[in-house]
Amino acid sequence: MEIYKDLNSPGNKKFEELLNSQLSKNKIEEGKIIDGKVTKITEKFVFIFIPGLKSEPIIDINELKLIGLKEKIKVGEEIPVLLEKLEDKNGEVIVSALKAQKIKGWYKLEKAYEENQSIQGKITTKCKGGVIVEHIETGSLMFCPGSQISDKPLKNIDHLIGVEQKFAIIKLDKIRGNACVSRRQIVSSNKREDKAKIIEKFKVGDIIKDAIVKGYSSFGCFFEVNTPDGTIDTLCHLQEISYSRVNHPDEIFNIGEKHDLKVISIDHEKLQVGCSIKQLSPDPFEHISNYEIGKKYKVQIDKITDYGCFCSLEPGLSTLLHNSEMSWTKRNVVPKKLFKEGDTIECIITEIDKDKRRIAISHKLTIENPYQTFTNKQPEGSEINGVVSSANEYALYIRLDGYEIDGFLHANDLSYTGKPEEELKKYKKGDNLKVKVLEIKKDDQKVRVGLKQLGEDPFNWFKGRKVNDIVTVQVVSSDNRGLLVKPEKCEIEFLIKKSNIAVNSSDARPSRFVGGERIDAAISELNMEKRKANFSIKLLEELQNKEAVTKFSSPLSGKNLPFSSLSEKLDDKKNKDNE
Repeated sequence: MEIYKDLNSPGNKKFEELLNSQLSKNKIEEGKIIDGKVTKITEKFVFIFIPGLKSEPIIDINELKLIGLKEKIKVGEEIPVLLEKLEDKNGEVIVSALKAQKIKGWYKLEKAYEENQSIQGKITTKCKGGVIVEHIETGSLMFCPGSQISDKPLKNIDHLIGVEQKFAIIKLDKIRGNACVSRRQIVSSNKREDKAKIIEKFKVGDIIKDAIVKGYSSFGCFFEVNTPDGTIDTLCHLQEISYSRVNHPDEIFNIGEKHDLKVISIDHEKLQVGCSIKQLSPDPFEHISNYEIGKKYKVQIDKITDYGCFCSLEPGLSTLLHNSEMSWTKRNVVPKKLFKEGDTIECIITEIDKDKRRIAISHKLTIENPYQTFTNKQPEGSEINGVVSSANEYALYIRLDGYEIDGFLHANDLSYTGKPEEELKKYKKGDNLKVKVLEIKKDDQKVRVGLKQLGEDPFNWFKGRKVNDIVTVQVVSSDNRGLLVKPEKCEIEFLIKKSNIAVNSSDARPSRFVGGERIDAAISELNMEKRKANFSIKLLEELQNKEAVTKFSSPLSGKNLPFSSLSEKLDDKKNKDNE
């Protein structure tokens, strides 16, 4: 033991150096990745030696199969393992080669993600929503969504499985340990670089010769442009194909045809080139000075829509004939029922807007306005025959004889006496009627007619009468509202309200009347212009009482009853007789 007391001896110094170097080389900590040397390989386990541990940890041979190391490991080689526990309940050291490989791979993925670098991988299997990609360097598995496999739809990706290729990391979840990659970004990036070089050589106004029709859609035609540096696709929008109206590119182009194009726009950010075919020829709108507003011209119908017809004044000079300008009389015109594509019709130009490059035309202005003709021949107050063309819940429409005009007959103008809703039910489509023209609005294209106005207005019964006049009425019926009465020699029925039956509220009972009684009533309200009148029995009683007081009561006596002074008058008469 004396040797250990002398720390300065050569032996002690060498031992101290060995001890310090060994301890500094291997820091034994749980959760750390450590290199271990393979000491023994059996059918089920691999034994490894890690300096500083009290025993040799073992690794299941199946774990090495999963990470592809079973065939590679040999005795004496080192493999990285994760030290999970220094001692479990059985006193053994727990290590994992699989977890060590995952952690090392994750660190590399993190670094590539942070530095925005691509990684090498290969597609191993398909899965729901995409594919599984294996990181070549570490064997880590990542997910690639189906939308990120390619920049264009692929029906079959079998040719990509197992092929080593580049991927971009687009999402990294450190908590769950999931990685999402994209092959599409790599493909698009390569194409973008090539496309940018080609587009740099174009400028607005260039003429592209012999561009090939590659495809078309409802909004334009796609052309393939071949250049010494490569091939790019360009779009000619539908509006840039021709000055004339084009419904669809397939009306003009066929796949594979060659056409010259003019470059009209370049977007260096989106790497897009916009082209035009129509700008290679003169603009026909420059000839607009040859046309005048208010003059009649022949136009050809090129296309029919629900709201009008697109027409050509000359090739390339298009205009819209709106359905409101097709007919004077037809409302909600269906253009397809009046015209067909290819027809040549006469129209009058109503507007020319050079700034908006818009021309408005009218076909109905070339035809005589039937409402003006009708006004000249059938003024207000005249009578005319017609046929019921249609009806709704409040009116009839009468097709007037000799005119393509429908007169508006409101339910209130059917009868003076009947209820409007019941009168409407008496008529059906096709019935012949004679009506009276009540009102004509040429600007609004409306004619109002009436049926009841052909006969005498029963309200004329009130002519020569006034408020407070007493008339005899017949009770038609009674209900809780009051009495329904009809004046003698009058066809109109009136309602005497319950409150107007009697002065005394106890007598104001409609049930006193059963119908058929003839009673007197006073006119309480009368307006000949508004055709409004009301009757009141209560008013009659009040008038009679007032008359009785005036005749039989003295203002100085304060007596109100008409027979209160009867005894005095009888005495005076007796005295005269005795004389």
